Amino acid sequence: MMTSYSIGVDFGTNSVRSILVNCNNGEEIANHVYPYPSGEQGILLDSHDHHLARQNPHDYLQGLEITIQGVIQQASKQIHFSKEQVVGIGVGTTGSTPIPVDQQNQPLALSPQWKNHLAAQAWLWKDHTAFQEAVQITQLASEIRPHFLEKCGGTYSSEWFWSKIWKCLHSDPEVFEAAYSWVELADYIPSILVGCTDPRKIVRGVCGAGHKAMYANRWGGLPDKEFLHQLAPPLADLRDRLYEQAHDASQVAGVLCEDWANTLGLHAGIPIAVGALDAHYGAIGSGITEGRLVKIIGTSTCDCIVVPFSKNTPDIEGISGIVDGSILPGYVGIEAGQSAVGDIFKWFVEGVCQGDDQLYFALTKEAEQLSPGESGLLALDWNNGSRNILADPQLSGLLVGQTLHTTRAEIYRALIESTAFGARMIIERIEEYDVPIDHVVCCGGIAEKSPLLMQIYADVTGCTMQMSSSSQTCALGSAIVASVVAGRYPSIEAAQEKMTSLKPTEFHPIPENRAIYHQLFALYQQLHDAFGGVSEKSNIASVMKRLIQIKDKQSMNIKS
Repeated sequence: MMTSYSIGVDFGTNSVRSILVNCNNGEEIANHVYPYPSGEQGILLDSHDHHLARQNPHDYLQGLEITIQGVIQQASKQIHFSKEQVVGIGVGTTGSTPIPVDQQNQPLALSPQWKNHLAAQAWLWKDHTAFQEAVQITQLASEIRPHFLEKCGGTYSSEWFWSKIWKCLHSDPEVFEAAYSWVELADYIPSILVGCTDPRKIVRGVCGAGHKAMYANRWGGLPDKEFLHQLAPPLADLRDRLYEQAHDASQVAGVLCEDWANTLGLHAGIPIAVGALDAHYGAIGSGITEGRLVKIIGTSTCDCIVVPFSKNTPDIEGISGIVDGSILPGYVGIEAGQSAVGDIFKWFVEGVCQGDDQLYFALTKEAEQLSPGESGLLALDWNNGSRNILADPQLSGLLVGQTLHTTRAEIYRALIESTAFGARMIIERIEEYDVPIDHVVCCGGIAEKSPLLMQIYADVTGCTMQMSSSSQTCALGSAIVASVVAGRYPSIEAAQEKMTSLKPTEFHPIPENRAIYHQLFALYQQLHDAFGGVSEKSNIASVMKRLIQIKDKQSMNIKS
């Protein structure tokens, strides 16, 4: 029987990657990466507003073309491959990354009139300009539609669909008026591949709709027009130009159209899977199943877990989303995460220290020689706000305990530890609501490249850390879904069994480190509650002195 292949495409924060995968066993035959050329490492910024982060839609289209052509060219050099063996394409992207489009599904930014307007670009997931709109959405929903908030942890985020569109109405009404509709990047790319020229006919994914746009079948899909009208009448009018139904990953967005087939060098008519958020397809690429928490560690992190429909899934306060079918069909998808992880390390090493890859390596080596608590430092991981469990983009980072002797390596390790403490907050919140977490699987470049981070995460959380075998799990998950909609497997679970695996290396909690980190975590919680506004009575006066006590004790242990 002829071997079949699927293509997985992963639109990340700074680049797009495509991989070609053997459907029989998940082997990655070829991959190609295209860094976005626009802005600063692909991100359009505004020096007057640090909350703003946009992207040029032209970069997406160019990257889609170049990377798929690249993997086909690479694979064609192999004697056993021909393009006729490609059976489907899957796409995962960042989100919420909505794009304003015209009536022909053309991004406004691609027209000469709007190409220099930041509001006409794609509103990248990490854009927090809509924090005031998010607060107002949360307030109104809590008053008249509290059930809208039950599935997103009680707070609507500035990172999400409606906040950003409403912000556009406030900040650039001309762009809002020019936009016929708005399309999530995860839905836009499949719609382009299938040749859809009407935004109302795009097959939308429930992943983006449910986690970012307050969509749920139980209340009729998107928020009702009465609710949207109370926010702003133009939002209610827009609802008619969006969509009525969203679909899980078992559905197809359509088939590859002639134009894109010619452009990519493939045959028209192969199925294009419904798009989803990159991290959710990364969870599929990591073999997610009940009890397995998948951590996708990148510029930010996304934590994913699934619970079968047959079980009662509680509403979890402070968790980003609880959506039917958003990861695996037949399962409730639970998503949480941190707004900055890799971005924090990048800010410190490249921004503050003006370093490069060599400095990352040097600081890691030095940080590995430090024991938990030895530096006397403690940090909060809110450099890009708090996604979970506080859902507050106006919080910021914090470093406590530095002295005239504090080194760069000590700060670097403290920043890693801070992200581990944030991860523990999320895990413990999920477990509080009786959602079992049997083990944790990590994926992403940081998890692969940093044994130090993985060990710290194991020590802080008390969980054994495993790693996905794939270095491109988000793209792999997209390819897995493509193989399923192409008919190569009866279900995503069946495809996962053949196409995913874990690395043999595991990171187990070290008891003595675990004990020290338990003390430090208690101090982290004090800072978290005080600066996060959880408790007005939080007393942090003792934190500095407790850090010094732990530091002194660790120093004595090291000397002895």
